[in-house]
Amino acid sequence: MKLLRVGPAGAERPAVLDESGTPRDLSGLVKDIDGALLGDEAALAGIRAALASGELPALDATDATASRIGPPLGRIGKIVCIGLNYHDHATETGAAIPKEPILFMKAPDTVVGPDDTVLVPRGSEKTDWEVELAVVIGRTARYLESDEEALASVAGYAIAHDVSERAFQIERGGQWDKGKNCETFNPLGPWLVTADEIPDPQALALRLWVNGELKQDGTTADQIFPVAQVVRYLSQFMTLYPGDVINTGTPAGVALGQPEPKPYLRAGDVVELEIDGLGRQRQEFKDA
Repeated sequence: MKLLRVGPAGAERPAVLDESGTPRDLSGLVKDIDGALLGDEAALAGIRAALASGELPALDATDATASRIGPPLGRIGKIVCIGLNYHDHATETGAAIPKEPILFMKAPDTVVGPDDTVLVPRGSEKTDWEVELAVVIGRTARYLESDEEALASVAGYAIAHDVSERAFQIERGGQWDKGKNCETFNPLGPWLVTADEIPDPQALALRLWVNGELKQDGTTADQIFPVAQVVRYLSQFMTLYPGDVINTGTPAGVALGQPEPKPYLRAGDVVELEIDGLGRQRQEFKDA
């Protein structure tokens, strides 16, 4: 299934796409697309049955309140991110291949919809783009022992844009979090695609354009630590709960890896990104 949430920020309604791509209203069945729903197999089965029966009402395309696509997941618990997780990205930035996954966190309040405005922080000179595969957890996971257990804990996948401010991240001391948690720095969606529709998360192409120019063109096959390994690894250090999100890293092509002068983002720039089977995002950048 392709689950989504539509409507004004903070008042989104749950929906699901039918086979024709028409959004169908789920608000009569469930309160929201969130961890509580993803951890409830009976509720998910109910959505599948209602979708198959054709009984779900279509959202009114003329309704202005339904025109915005919000993040496909509400009430996110935590966002765990993996740094330097593609061989080609490590190469372009001159970094050594990590022996273990590099971890940092993003606050859930950085999440916005896939087509919402992204704000260039005040004082920023090095705002950068990063298309990423987001993994959404669907069952509680702690001390997992196998890749099979890890993949079984995944509810689905989405596109994440891990926007980063490199000077804040790298040049201001301390941890990376300063350059990762600025307002609007994690567009998510448009859909949460359930795991049954993505048989191999290591066979997905990722692409990103800036002002129409292709910048990133990679594949999850190039991940240093594949999805199953990442989930299993994280479960050794923290408990993962339904509704938690893992951003799994970005391929080569970011501004940081380009020759000088590096083409960092400015107000007025437009970024578009897509992952096979997971939809497409488009953001215009404006000054905070």
